[in-house]
Amino acid sequence: MFDKLFSAQQKAEEIKKRLDTISVFGEVENGAIKITATANKAITGISIDEEFLKNADKEELEELLLTAINKAMASAEQVSAAEMQASAQDMLGSLGGMFGQ
Repeated sequence: MFDKLFSAQQKAEEIKKRLDTISVFGEVENGAIKITATANKAITGISIDEEFLKNADKEELEELLLTAINKAMASAEQVSAAEMQASAQDMLGSLGGMFGQ
């Protein structure tokens, strides 16, 4: 039984490492502002188009940055949830063997 639990813990660590390698994106204004993040919700890049930046005011820029970041985080959450769900199904299948199923 402890082997199965240890295996589940290892699987969770593998998923976390894999999520660090998956990039998600959030963008607004037809790509004028782009946010890149990992599926573990770490922002890895921010890109703002030079021409857009010249014409944007501070409040507009702040609002659009928030929107783009929230889009990237929502994408990260979806990817993370899908990975965890797939892993949980795998673990439940292997735990069934402990009970003769």
